[in-house]
Amino acid sequence: MELKEVLFPLGVAFVLALLVGPLIIPVLRKLKFGQQIRTEGPAAHQKKKGTPTMGGIIILLALALSALRFGGKNIELAILLVAALGFGLVGFLDDYIKIVFKRSLGLTALQKLIGQLLAAAIVCFLLIQNGHSTELPIPLTDIHLDLGWFYYPLAILFMLGMANAVNFTDGLDGLLSGTSAVAFGAMIIIAMKFHHPETAIFAAAMVGAVLGFLVYNAHPAKVFMGDTGSLGIGGGFAAAALLTKSELVSFIIGGIFIMEILSVVIQVVSFKTRGKRVFKMSPIHHHFELSGWSEWRVVVSFWAVGFLLAGLGLYLIEVF
Repeated sequence: MELKEVLFPLGVAFVLALLVGPLIIPVLRKLKFGQQIRTEGPAAHQKKKGTPTMGGIIILLALALSALRFGGKNIELAILLVAALGFGLVGFLDDYIKIVFKRSLGLTALQKLIGQLLAAAIVCFLLIQNGHSTELPIPLTDIHLDLGWFYYPLAILFMLGMANAVNFTDGLDGLLSGTSAVAFGAMIIIAMKFHHPETAIFAAAMVGAVLGFLVYNAHPAKVFMGDTGSLGIGGGFAAAALLTKSELVSFIIGGIFIMEILSVVIQVVSFKTRGKRVFKMSPIHHHFELSGWSEWRVVVSFWAVGFLLAGLGLYLIEVF
């Protein structure tokens, strides 16, 4: 697979997001699809109240059109799009309820779980139909553990965990757009190395879509992606990792996402068991904000760390 084969879907998705943004953002604003800000969040975020959300529609639309144009009709691309659009649909419903009822919480935790489980189960069904390997490569070794049918429950847990880790990362202007572009950039290289052209095209289209969205999402953001975008990105990233058999390495490439969700878990467990908070606020990007870092400094620093982790993940891929 040649480099130009991924540059085309990347470029087209980028241009589509740029063109679609000015069409969708005014509509979201007119419909009063504005972000509801948590009262317990950083005080500085209250000024963002009313900024149009559900901008993930821009990302998913640009992604789907570009991936379908260059990826063709095949089961691998179908799996990736089902993952991204399926999880994105759950996020869309969550965003819609938040906006219609003017509250910071949308779907209940159970409703979100059921929706995500359904999307993940469909992905696993398609993986089985595609004869997907149930082996799990162990980085830095030649070991490939064959988990048999147990692989699929783990795959579902993996998708749910990764999608929600990505969702927690979406809390500052441009934070998730940039970190996801880096993570999917690494996924392009992995997919090309292991001869998954459709996954490479999908990942390239995602990079283009989120970078195009970043033009409108960079600080100060004109639009937020909402759960529509963050869950869609997370579902797509998890599916790409499953298809390329880079499940374990994806924890490093997506290390920022893992750090974000772990900070929430640590905070909750610490407060429940000891009555004390480890961080000033979780997810961890808010901790740095409340420590005096500017929003832009936090975002750029996380981008840089994400880039280093992606490089480390690619190194491990080369080694094993």
